[in-house]
Amino acid sequence: MLQVNEDVHSKCGSTFERSDSKMATPVPDLAYCIPEIPDAKSFNQNAVIPCGVTVAHVMQAMTEFTEFLGFIDTQLATKGMDRFEDMLMPANFSSMVGEFMSANIPKFCNTIVKNTYHNGHPDMLPAGRHELNSAQHAGADGIEIKASRYARGWQGHNAEDVWLMVFVYAAGRPVDKALGTPKTPFKFLLVCGALLEKADWQFAGRSETSRRTITASVTTTGYNKMMANWIYKAPALDERQIPLIAEDANQG
Repeated sequence: MLQVNEDVHSKCGSTFERSDSKMATPVPDLAYCIPEIPDAKSFNQNAVIPCGVTVAHVMQAMTEFTEFLGFIDTQLATKGMDRFEDMLMPANFSSMVGEFMSANIPKFCNTIVKNTYHNGHPDMLPAGRHELNSAQHAGADGIEIKASRYARGWQGHNAEDVWLMVFVYAAGRPVDKALGTPKTPFKFLLVCGALLEKADWQFAGRSETSRRTITASVTTTGYNKMMANWIYKAPALDERQIPLIAEDANQG
């Protein structure tokens, strides 16, 4: 029979309890762990998306992401841990949202595939067009995915022709606890996309002391093209409720 070292038990105090402990286990508040499912009525059925992708495919991938995140956050909460989005750096979480979209839209649409080339561009390619579904640089032949907390000022590392689709969302972040910001469930706010030309990008400057990778931002003309082809807008969406261009847009 396993013996408990009494010295260790006494030093650990309340963090170490015998198996017969009658202490009550705190019940976690799971309400903020359940993301808001995208509203089917808030999709633009007239939106045009290339490579055979439809609005229904995008909706299915978005819905699956909310189910995925809800499962992860609920499990973390039952273990007394922070939500996934409250632990990851904002840029890393944005990257994860984008990667999920580029991996799961092809799950519902057989005419497009995820680009298997490491850091290949764009993120999704027409099915059967490239060997091993891999292309280092295919330009506008496919769809590039971006996820962001911000309603505009979206950034990329290449100022070039590309069909860009952006998923804007609201979510927690690690700094919220320090700021006393109330927790709210994850929610998709906006999805839009369009074919951008090189002229629709502008390289962002940086200070001499900055260590950031040089990036390019979507200009007003590019933004207008994308908003003219919006794919999803959350019910009663008001841009004043969305955090606009961040001090550092690379934060996601």
